[in-house]
Amino acid sequence: MRLLMALQYQFEQSQWLPEKDIRSLQLRQLGRLLTHAYQTVPFYRERLDGVGLHPKGRITDRQWAKLPILYRKDIQQAGAALHSKKMPPGHGKVSGIFTSGSTGKPVHVMRSKLAMLFFDAFTMRNQNWQGFDLTGKMAVIRSSKKGDAPYPGGGAGRWGVITGSVPGAGKAVTLNITCAAQQQMDWLGRQDPQYILSFPSNIKELAEYSLKNNIRLPNLRKVQAISEVVTPPVRELCREAWGVEVCDIYSSREVGYIALQCPDHECYHVQSEGTMVEILDDQGNACSPGQTGRVIVTPMHNFAMPLLRYDIGDYAEVGEACPCGRGLPALKRIIGREQNLLVLPSGEKRATLLSSDSIKSFLKIAPIRQFQFVQKGVKTIEVRLAVERGLTVKEENRLREWVREKFIPSCAVNFAYCGEIAKDASGKFHDFICEVTEFT
Repeated sequence: MRLLMALQYQFEQSQWLPEKDIRSLQLRQLGRLLTHAYQTVPFYRERLDGVGLHPKGRITDRQWAKLPILYRKDIQQAGAALHSKKMPPGHGKVSGIFTSGSTGKPVHVMRSKLAMLFFDAFTMRNQNWQGFDLTGKMAVIRSSKKGDAPYPGGGAGRWGVITGSVPGAGKAVTLNITCAAQQQMDWLGRQDPQYILSFPSNIKELAEYSLKNNIRLPNLRKVQAISEVVTPPVRELCREAWGVEVCDIYSSREVGYIALQCPDHECYHVQSEGTMVEILDDQGNACSPGQTGRVIVTPMHNFAMPLLRYDIGDYAEVGEACPCGRGLPALKRIIGREQNLLVLPSGEKRATLLSSDSIKSFLKIAPIRQFQFVQKGVKTIEVRLAVERGLTVKEENRLREWVREKFIPSCAVNFAYCGEIAKDASGKFHDFICEVTEFT
């Protein structure tokens, strides 16, 4: 705990440094990591020799940019060749995890105790930034494992290993995310939590159910979103249904925390003390504010299995300097995985995030309970619908017009009706899925 508190003190100072000073400190740490990788990791000795990089301490931006991007397939193929043969003193025990494989390609990652210390420190920073009262109750709805925290009672535990060790810390209660919205709201009403943690798609469903049935959660203070993209409609629904704000975390199981939502604004601050984040365009150049590119991440303190310039498969939009005054780089929004991007006939890919007004106009056309858009081809969109009743030809035609206006003009729009649109195996729901393979 003393080490964690020491890091919190350092974070309180470093977050206000100018961005150029933060970058300088990062390059110093990256130089140490790169030198360690070259000396002790077989995969990187070969890779760095291939581009003429022989690091001996601090490096420059130009040298760093010479390092090839690391892809998931590289990690899978390299296996143990990515593991350090000799860890530096003081980095602690090394353990392994498997990623969830949201891209269909799970990987095995080794992490040191020091890397996990930084993970815990960023957890504490998020709680501090968002003003969490650690004596309150957290309702967690995320596990989809069969038999885990079933309705009606759910399960019980602590907020986490670190938070749970704080004197007077509140408890966490859990419920399986596969429970119906009616069951979840009944359980939440009985638990009366101060905080809810869940996926944005599930939060949206609960807020809509609350509004429709005039259900309030009087002691709720904030909603913590994880794992999926938080859209403006989700934030608005939470304000309307419960009078609370949504705070978001951008993380990856294999690299840890990437960015946290600013405590004062809706942008995300890169957690630069532990992670180097680059947003690159299709030519490999750094994106400017307002531009969207691939998210390239380097955890700076995991010497057990260095992931140098790792393409995690996400897209994000670079933000302007945040008005809060923090020097930590800002991301305006997280777009999500490539399979959540619309592919235009030209081959260009773009985000499909829709405004709250757009969604409202879609739902006003017909009695739609649930929807999902699936791009089957570059000019074909399948609209999956769960509806209150059969739709008329006029309603379907108006929905087609809406889809063509929002996505691709003159595209073919097909409808697929079902009783309920299923979530994926991890309990997540995607309102847009791209199945186009022509440009991959």
